[in-house]
Amino acid sequence: MTDVGVDRLLDALPDGVVVADADGLVTHVNVSALQLLEYAGNPVGAHLSTVVTLQDLDGSEWFGCVRPYDGLSLRTRLQEASWHTSSGRELLVTGRLHRDRPGGKVVSTAWVIRDARSRQRLDRERSDLVATVAHELRSPLTGVKGFTATLLSKWGRFSDSQKQLMLRTVDADADRLTRLIGELLDVARIDSGRLSVRKEPVHLVEAVSQQLEPLTAPGDRALTLETAGDPLIWVDRDKFAQVVANLVENAIKHGDGDVTVRLSATSTGSAELVVDDAGAGISEHIRGRIFSKFWKHGSTGGSGLGLYIVGGLVAAHDGTVQVESSPAGGARVRVVLPRGEPPELSLP
Repeated sequence: MTDVGVDRLLDALPDGVVVADADGLVTHVNVSALQLLEYAGNPVGAHLSTVVTLQDLDGSEWFGCVRPYDGLSLRTRLQEASWHTSSGRELLVTGRLHRDRPGGKVVSTAWVIRDARSRQRLDRERSDLVATVAHELRSPLTGVKGFTATLLSKWGRFSDSQKQLMLRTVDADADRLTRLIGELLDVARIDSGRLSVRKEPVHLVEAVSQQLEPLTAPGDRALTLETAGDPLIWVDRDKFAQVVANLVENAIKHGDGDVTVRLSATSTGSAELVVDDAGAGISEHIRGRIFSKFWKHGSTGGSGLGLYIVGGLVAAHDGTVQVESSPAGGARVRVVLPRGEPPELSLP
C-alpha cells in the first residue's frame, strides 16, 4: 500500500493515530490526531516530542515521562493513560513499540489517541447503574429488614392477621428485588449481545390476556383489551410476556385515565400490539430517548430500565417499537412483531 493509501486509511479511523520511525520522526498522522492534539501545520518529519505535546496534571511532559526510545528495553506496549493538552483537554494515549528483536532497538512506534469524554460517558453510565441499583434495592431491603427484625423481636405481641400482613409485605418486597435483579441481568445480556430467544408458536390474544389478568388500574381507571384478529406468531413466550407486562404497567404507572390494549394482525400475519393511555403523553422531542437506559420521565420513579429492556426484547424478535400519540391524548406505544415462523415450517 502506498503512503497515500495508508494516509487515507488512517484518516478513516475515529481515533487519532501517530506513527514515528526509529529516530522519533513522525512518518504518518491522521486528521483526528491533529484535531485532538491541537496541532497546526504538517507534522510529518517533525520529532514526536514536538507533535505530542501533552502533560500530566503535575505539568510533566508526555515524551519525557514515557521515554519510548530509551526506556525499559522489554516494553512493547504501553497501557492507556490520561494526558492533557495545553488548553486543558483530557486525552487518552496508548502506544506500541516495535523492536528489531526482543529487547532490541525500537524501530518504530505507533500511538493511538482518543478523547477522554468517551471514557467519562462510560464511567458516568456505570455510576448511574450503581446509583440506580443502590436506590432501587434500598427501599425493599429496608422493608424486609424492618419487618423481619420486628417479628423476631416482638413475635408474641402481634396477632396472626398482623403477622400475615407483615409477611405478605416481605414477600412482595422480595418479589420486587427478584424482578430488579432479573432486569439487571436482561440489561447485561442486551448490552453484551448475548440475549437469546427461544421461539415457540403462541396465540397472540391468549398470551396477552394471561399478562393482563393480574393487573388492575388504580381508582376508577379501566384496563381493557380490544382484539382484531388472533395471529399465531413464533416468539419467546417469557420474553414476550415481559414486553406486554412492562408496557401495560408503564401505562398504568406513568399515565392517567383508562388504559387500552389493542391487538391486531397485519396482512402478512404479523402481530401488532398497541398500548394507549389517556395521560399527558410524551413530547415528540423526547420520544427518541425513552428506550434508552435509565430514561425516566416525571416524578413517579422506577429503575429506568423497563422500556430499555422492551426495546432490546423487541429487537431480538426482529420487531419494531415506537411511541406515538393516543387518540385520548396520552401516549401510544406500538409494537409490531413478525410472524417469526421458522423457514422449514413455512407453508408455500
